[in-house]
Amino acid sequence: MRLDSVCTGRWVLFIYPLTGKPGEDVPRGWNEIPGARGCSQEACGFRDHFEELSSHGIDRVLALSSDRHEYQVALVRRFRLPYQMLSDPKFELETAMDLPTFEAFGQRLYKRLTMVLTADTIEHVFYPVFPPDTHAAEVLYWLRQNSAGTGA
Repeated sequence: MRLDSVCTGRWVLFIYPLTGKPGEDVPRGWNEIPGARGCSQEACGFRDHFEELSSHGIDRVLALSSDRHEYQVALVRRFRLPYQMLSDPKFELETAMDLPTFEAFGQRLYKRLTMVLTADTIEHVFYPVFPPDTHAAEVLYWLRQNSAGTGA
């Protein structure tokens, strides 16, 4: 999927570090890494606020991480997410946009970041994202304050 042609309207892309393997705990020490914890809670927050985001002009929500596609598919099913999760194991978006990453447990991971876009134009970037469990509400609040195309 090319992100420059995702949607002609307003949309949200949230980027997160890691989808846990189905049936396995996150790696020991994961919760002590600043900004790492909370991927499932963030995903569920966007699920829970999906209708409100739509009513405030968001045509599409996408999530992205470097995780394997099958982990993301399992997460979508398990949490009944109404949006697609994208896999970028080669860090192509990081390379194209110089996005922040970090190293943990011998692997490179995306740092948590959210963009509000209109078509292929970035309107607003949320970074750093904390706390992740209330982040979707933060995005919704921003949308209420910023009508489509005004930026901030």
